[in-house]
Amino acid sequence: MCGILGIASRTNEVFAEIYDGLLMLQHRGQDASGIVTYTGENFREQKATGLVKDVFDADDAKVLTGKVGIGHVRYPTAGSLNASEAQPFFVNAPYGIYLVHNGNITNTTEQREKIIAKYSRHLRTTSDSEILLNVLADKISDSIKVNGTADPKRNLFAGVKMTMERIQGAYSVITLIAGVGMLAFRDPHGIRPLSVAQRTNENGEHDYAFASEDVAFGINEFEKLRDVAPGEAILIDLDGNMHSFQAVEGKLTPCIFEYVYLARPDSMLDGISVYKTQLRMGQTLAKQIQDANLEIDSIIPVPDSARPVALEVANATGIRYREGLVKNRYIGRTFIMPGQAERQKSVRRKLNAIPLEMKGLNILLIDDSIVRGNTIKKIVQMCRDAGAKKVYVASASPPVKFPNVYGIDMPTKRELVADNRSIEEIQQELGTDALIYQKLEDLIWAAKEGNKDIQQFDCSCFDGNYLTGSVSDSYLESLENSNRVSEKMSAAPVAGESWNGAKLATNG
Repeated sequence: MCGILGIASRTNEVFAEIYDGLLMLQHRGQDASGIVTYTGENFREQKATGLVKDVFDADDAKVLTGKVGIGHVRYPTAGSLNASEAQPFFVNAPYGIYLVHNGNITNTTEQREKIIAKYSRHLRTTSDSEILLNVLADKISDSIKVNGTADPKRNLFAGVKMTMERIQGAYSVITLIAGVGMLAFRDPHGIRPLSVAQRTNENGEHDYAFASEDVAFGINEFEKLRDVAPGEAILIDLDGNMHSFQAVEGKLTPCIFEYVYLARPDSMLDGISVYKTQLRMGQTLAKQIQDANLEIDSIIPVPDSARPVALEVANATGIRYREGLVKNRYIGRTFIMPGQAERQKSVRRKLNAIPLEMKGLNILLIDDSIVRGNTIKKIVQMCRDAGAKKVYVASASPPVKFPNVYGIDMPTKRELVADNRSIEEIQQELGTDALIYQKLEDLIWAAKEGNKDIQQFDCSCFDGNYLTGSVSDSYLESLENSNRVSEKMSAAPVAGESWNGAKLATNG
């Protein structure tokens, strides 16, 4: 999760455009927001905890001047929750580099030790994004020592190549580099999304933009060119020229959870429509629901992200579709609330049942996924309190059994309701009369139908198959025992929670 955005214009001040674009990416992160612009001589920065609309106002346009800039909306999966870890991050040498990052680095311990011991750098935060930035800066410096300063593009691309050879994990990155331009790159597996777009300005010149999702382009009249390739780096220099470099060999294995929950339904990621994928998820889930032979009076989605799936299930089964849960749209996404107690309190503020759609009826709730289980458990009870006779639950994704280490806040098995439980035991834990999960092979089919050139997806939270290095048993154990996880778990002992509601974002 996390949302990143960069705009390089030949004619326009970019603050307002970055602000609008970040609003379109707010579903990927609401813990903190940040923007930095570049005038050609100076950087202008502002970042703080909170939503985009709360961190920035109209007066900031007078301060955050410049025709090039980058922005970030943060959802913390690594590091802490305080304002010091809001992005962008900055190093003053070489050149002067600002960085925004979506993803998660898995060999941070090793890299932190090298940065401090070998390069004598001081790290101000516990963020993996700051580690990534310092590694990039070190490698660009190494390239300058070998090649000199005459060709910044050569040094930047060489630095990215060496960074990719040293860093492991998932990362989509946009940087702003003084005197050079905007540099973006994506990890060799392409786990987290990143796209590049173009528009023709009033002078007939090209402006460029990078974003986590292409929904951030249209509001500023950019047209998507393509997805950034795995292992690719793209530089937009200060003269408005685009340069591409395949830093290392890549193989596209995007995160399948993007299509389940993280991305907006109107996004296209790596050639795949999120909305169409969710419709196909409904088709396959419908078959299992029919095979279960349940007496169902109506199908009710858990708003908002389960609606496309629920609609397709209703179409395929012939069971009536009803909106039985009303969402308070002014409450943030429960999944990203810091601490289980705050998450649980937020659920009660967020959803309300419609008794007319519940009383005396057998209802099937459809949710996009079930992670911790707390939210769906409370919704089931809410429906019973509203008079439902029987409450069944279907999940549009398979059981989440393993930590996600690539930028989604599932760092410990202890938090997962499906950990070491059978379907029957999960059903009992959630208090539902029946529980149906999507099959993993069906979820993969639903995504792959959108782009049959993709041979593999990152499904690690479902199957435990981690595609990158440094994800050893000892690494996973360190996540289980981390201070942040301990703080989250002590906030509330309940072992479950589903991801519902608006959408949000990673430390990277």
